[in-house]
Amino acid sequence: MKFIVKFFPEITIKSKPVRKQFVRQLRNNLKALLRPIDDSIEIQSEWDKLVVVSQTNNESISRQLVEVLSCTPGIAHFLDVLEFPFEDMHDAYEKTRQLWAERLEGKTFVVRCKRVGKHDFSSHELEQYIGGGLNQNTNCAGVDLHNPEITVRLELRDKQLFVVNRRHEGLGGFPLGSLDSVVSLISGGFDSTVSSYLTMKRGLRTHFCFFNLGGRDHEIGVKEIALYLWMKYGASSRVKFISVPFEPVVAEILQNVNDSQMGVVLKRMMLRAGAEVAKTLNVNALVTGEAVAQVSSQTLTNLTVIDSVIDTLVLRPLITSDKEDIIRISRQIGTEEFAAAMPEYCGVISVKPTTRAKPEKIIFEEEKFDFSILDKALKDAKYINIDEIADENLTRQDVEILNVPIQNGVIIDVRHPAEEERKPLKLTSVTVQKIPFYNLHNQFAELDKSKVYLLYCDKGVMSRLHASHLLEQGYENVKVYRPG
Repeated sequence: MKFIVKFFPEITIKSKPVRKQFVRQLRNNLKALLRPIDDSIEIQSEWDKLVVVSQTNNESISRQLVEVLSCTPGIAHFLDVLEFPFEDMHDAYEKTRQLWAERLEGKTFVVRCKRVGKHDFSSHELEQYIGGGLNQNTNCAGVDLHNPEITVRLELRDKQLFVVNRRHEGLGGFPLGSLDSVVSLISGGFDSTVSSYLTMKRGLRTHFCFFNLGGRDHEIGVKEIALYLWMKYGASSRVKFISVPFEPVVAEILQNVNDSQMGVVLKRMMLRAGAEVAKTLNVNALVTGEAVAQVSSQTLTNLTVIDSVIDTLVLRPLITSDKEDIIRISRQIGTEEFAAAMPEYCGVISVKPTTRAKPEKIIFEEEKFDFSILDKALKDAKYINIDEIADENLTRQDVEILNVPIQNGVIIDVRHPAEEERKPLKLTSVTVQKIPFYNLHNQFAELDKSKVYLLYCDKGVMSRLHASHLLEQGYENVKVYRPG
């Protein structure tokens, strides 16, 4: 089994030393990724390609090798080839016909050949000879030089003939680890997962930094998607997953910052924390999934105010992308289902958010913020090697969801006060307490342990996450109220 790996074109236009460096990195990455699948793998470096050779013809192993090569940054495309000693043009035709005759049935085709070395014929003459033979001796629909349904590819290098069995597209980009490292601020939604993928594809070693707003279930979901991204597109280079407990930071913002300025202040707090994480990892850039005007905090005015809080470079790969394009990429890379299931956290966004933040107003609001809370969140942040996540117990606590209140139960409305005021929960047959989600964990221990508490919010997201979190902490008297 043999694969010819073609480099991403931008690698080939680099200076000779840089090109050698990139090719060396790609070769090392492929060794690290392919040898656990097949320890007989050999990777040969040539000026314009890598040749991956396996001594096995096992179909299952072949599929695994194709999957890894398809998902490794730095590869433009690769060819699954059969190698033969070249005798003459007729023998080359016979070898090609054996492989392609059945596949050409009822199809138009063209033959394309690349030739290196000294021969008494041209590439075009070889194409004509083999194409003419296939046209006359198979049940094809004829030759079409301009819009063929099938392209039959060959490479002739001196006395070696390579008949291409299949051509597979690669990711493109640069080999992972050939460029600098970055810290991606990942929430688990469509935007941050796609932006993380794009930096990995470009060759940037990408660490994952997560600001936990929803307890253990939120963290589990984001760990799952980060682990998936790393295993599929970045496993040649070990990175960190950092979890920063941000619920207290959000609570402080919700309690002390003016409603219209909360979104911008929260983003500035996240950038402050991200910059400190990057400093700890000796990294010079952050990555976010923001796109211009997608939400209120992402106007150019607001982004300018947000970025001004740190000196660290902030990369935004999706800055001009449409949401549909982001979701399409998410579907292509396999993160759509993860991202679609990731909850949005009600109560965190302003009711009437500013789209034209003024630096002096933001600074005034931040003077009300207790920065010791942000310092503690950073102190309590957990750093873990991404590959160690697979060894963790990533199981969620099952939460019982009821669509009617239970007798003697107490409903706790966990929504933000402003949201609760706009749409109050009106029930006459059951006690309702109002405890905003950001105060819930501090106050729950003081509640009557003989009663059963049903958490409620509009979407059922925050209530379910916080109920799961409380169950994880050992409280068994908690359920979710989700009216039908």
